[in-house]
Amino acid sequence: MPTRLSNYFLRTLREDPADAEVTSHRLLVRAGYIRRQAAGIFAWLPLGLRVKAKIETIIREEMTAAGAHEVHFPPLLPKEPYEATGRYDEYGPLMFRLSDRKDAGYVLAPTHEEAFTLLVKDLYSSYKDLPLTIFQIQDKYRDEARPRAGLLRGREFTMKDAYSFDHTDAGLDASYMAQRDAYERIFTRLGLEYAIVQADAGAMGGSRSEEFLHPTPIGEDTFVRSAGGYAANVEAFTTVVPESRSYEKLTPAEVLDTPESPTIASLVALANEKHPRPDGRAWTAADTLKNVVLALRNLDGSRDLVVVGLPGDREVDMKRAEVAFAPAEVEPANEADFAAHSGLVKGYIGPWGADGAVLGEKSATGIRYVVDPRVVDGTGWITGANVDGKHVFGLVAGRDFAPDATIEIAEVRAGDPAPDGSGPVELARGMEIGHVFQLGRKYAEALGLKVLDENGKLVTVTMGSYGIGVTRILAIIAELNNDEKGLIWPETVAPFDVHVVAAGRDAAIFEVAETLVAELETSGFEVLFDDRPKVSPGVKFGDAELIGVPRVVVVGRDAADGVVELWNRRTGERTPVPLAEVPARLR
Repeated sequence: MPTRLSNYFLRTLREDPADAEVTSHRLLVRAGYIRRQAAGIFAWLPLGLRVKAKIETIIREEMTAAGAHEVHFPPLLPKEPYEATGRYDEYGPLMFRLSDRKDAGYVLAPTHEEAFTLLVKDLYSSYKDLPLTIFQIQDKYRDEARPRAGLLRGREFTMKDAYSFDHTDAGLDASYMAQRDAYERIFTRLGLEYAIVQADAGAMGGSRSEEFLHPTPIGEDTFVRSAGGYAANVEAFTTVVPESRSYEKLTPAEVLDTPESPTIASLVALANEKHPRPDGRAWTAADTLKNVVLALRNLDGSRDLVVVGLPGDREVDMKRAEVAFAPAEVEPANEADFAAHSGLVKGYIGPWGADGAVLGEKSATGIRYVVDPRVVDGTGWITGANVDGKHVFGLVAGRDFAPDATIEIAEVRAGDPAPDGSGPVELARGMEIGHVFQLGRKYAEALGLKVLDENGKLVTVTMGSYGIGVTRILAIIAELNNDEKGLIWPETVAPFDVHVVAAGRDAAIFEVAETLVAELETSGFEVLFDDRPKVSPGVKFGDAELIGVPRVVVVGRDAADGVVELWNRRTGERTPVPLAEVPARLR
């Protein structure tokens, strides 16, 4: 039976929703695919469910081809498994927590590693049962602080998550590559450009981690790539560390007056004016050691400060900082933090010791001090002397101060060398559409998943985790496929194969349209039929363009002569076609 608009649950909107930030959000709401329920939470309407199902079908087909078996878990799960793996605390405020009437604790699952692990533990006990890969397509829940961009960053979202189980590392490698290859097929079938980049494992844990990013200006992720093939998310980028230098012949550090120079720019200007370099070269921001104070909010609620030293021509990248200091939350220190630490002299902070530079001692700030990897032994810097209006010139790492650790939180810039030696990198924006992890034995060890190996010995199972954002992909496809009139779905995921519009009030037009729709249905097409009797052709055309079925057949006044108009929404072409040829043209 065709789907008739005269009784279909659909209302299109002429105005954009007030909260829409991106094109996909605007058009999916206007065209009647989704409806907002709360910030980051949407109801799915019939059209939206049809597109979502088409995407899920492609994913299921490729998962099955890769040897995976589908299961389905509830989104509501007990908290104890998450406590056993440590993720109940690691997720922090991102995880929705609740209690039942007996005060037992539950979570709305952000991911299902624990549930999958316990299921396999319950059913399997021998290496002969492995390898195994199982998957589900399920809703996930994360309490995003700033849900935005419609389906691109929500609190509730649909994800395909798969998990592989092997008893050897070689088996995990094979399972990982099988899923990785399946992802490439999925995204190719969906018509999505993608880049595979090295990524940080985050709260998931594990070793190898790669993201599939769709390059787009509205992407929330920045990634880098080189002409030689290197690609990584900025959070996973590692700095090429310069070689250490000898400092035996370097002159001693000297504290100099630098009044009214609390910023890098003012310091460089004053240094060039009042304290020029002996070699005649001008001082630059790269000669300075900037010291940034960050506040870390730990899982137990405590708050610690850390001072980060980095070259003055670099800024702190807060996303890289979040990864580096995880699971603590990171934010710039506030006025209260400075007031509570008298050693923090704003604009003049540095690693200079309280009684002169004494190697290995805390700086005068008394706060943990970490540095960028470029701050290697033998490098000399201009930096704060922890006294208002004074800086230290020629402070040498390794001779005059020793940091507590090095840390990767400085911004990555175009032209930085790739860590694999493949040349300078360029920066691009992208949206994560898939992520594959080699989890290793983290979850199996925490939850006791072991099997007997070939020698009858109990061994811990090693796991992989593989996620695809279904609803995010739908939004990205909508973002890529539209024009000023509305959506234009690719045929692979369009809600219907063809949209037939009866344009006119003459009963004969509707009769011809009914006959054509029946023929198309018999030929195997999924048909959306605009049979609304009292709606003007202009409104019907506008709805057809907004809804975005890529092929539209208009049955109008020429129908009496056996001619209809075939619209190609993608090319904009509108072609008169004899009625008898319509199925063949569409096919």
